Amino acid sequence: MHWWPDPTAGDIVWCHFPDNIHPKPKPRPGLIIATMQDDEGKVVVSIAYGTSQKTDRLYGGEFRISKVEHSAAYAGAGLSYDTKFDLRNVLEQPFNDAYFSVPPRAPLGQIPKLGIWHPSMVRIAATAFAAARK
Repeated sequence: MHWWPDPTAGDIVWCHFPDNIHPKPKPRPGLIIATMQDDEGKVVVSIAYGTSQKTDRLYGGEFRISKVEHSAAYAGAGLSYDTKFDLRNVLEQPFNDAYFSVPPRAPLGQIPKLGIWHPSMVRIAATAFAAARK
């Protein structure tokens, strides 16, 4: 098992979200919400699910990073498509190669990181977070 270098909350990474069907389902972007250590000192992350599907339709708890609407955030995130993140769908996963892999273009080298969450998205994400808590 390979453990990746420690991430930071706000990192956008390439994640294999478990689906209880496939051992390593289709990877997609994920937004790291928090990091912590397990009892053995290994990093575990809370990660929000991201998808490029149906980004024109947002539900409570979701926010979108769009190339047109949020150009600086989009560029910093390292995304290839408009992507929405679902703050109602947050999982805790060990930060290792069972759940994370190097993205296809590897914009930041041989690590799972695509980019970072941009500060201009704070208000938008805070609104989605408040909706997710209801």
